[in-house]
Amino acid sequence: MQPLSERDYIQQLSIDCVIFGYQDKQLKVLSPKLDFKGDFWALPGGFIHQQESIHEAAFRILEDRTGIRDIYLEQFRVFGDAERSNVQFMGRLVELNREKFDSHLFNRKEFEWLTRRFVSIGYYALVDINKVVPRKNDIDESIDWYPIKALPTMIMDHNEIVEKALETLRANLDQKLIAFNLLPETFTMKDLQELYEAIFDKPFARNNFQKKMLDLNVLERLEKKYTGAANKAPYLYRFQQQAPLLEAV
Repeated sequence: MQPLSERDYIQQLSIDCVIFGYQDKQLKVLSPKLDFKGDFWALPGGFIHQQESIHEAAFRILEDRTGIRDIYLEQFRVFGDAERSNVQFMGRLVELNREKFDSHLFNRKEFEWLTRRFVSIGYYALVDINKVVPRKNDIDESIDWYPIKALPTMIMDHNEIVEKALETLRANLDQKLIAFNLLPETFTMKDLQELYEAIFDKPFARNNFQKKMLDLNVLERLEKKYTGAANKAPYLYRFQQQAPLLEAV
């Protein structure tokens, strides 16, 4: 494997992605656990090649981790505090895994490259969790979905990045009509309400919620969903239009 410091990456600039999925009435986040002694979780992320755009890099990282490319992806914030670096995290990692860092791939030059101050561009993605097959990379022990209310403690400021991504998602949900990206193509009004309740972490009154959604004039009502119970089948809906796959700020 070619050392990171010798690859054609833009120096001290990275991308961190918050990948949101929805399952079992829970909003979830995809997070890899690093394959080292100690409990080190992180957000899927990576670096940007000199000859690729930031957006191209973000889509590349997302496809590498999810196996799909048609993803709603939004750039939401830059994390660039002066003291932001991997020094503390990498120091602990090396301390617990000294034998792994004896190879030429993890020499002093590599350590110094990784522990410089990094400015990170934050993206969040919305995916139909049933279409995603999470993919590990070379330094992952595992990669799994975690409920947003039970996230592991992640490295550096990655938990904060998730918090800021969730704030942005909540602010944009109606304005940009992006909730459908977390649902199958067709859904019931109850499915949609449960999704909103998971995202906002609070209940909504059924009648008020239904009126609000129908007043947006973006839902197409389809045939009733067959349940086997006479006169009790709910209607299926789908969104009339789709938001763009990329929103950059």
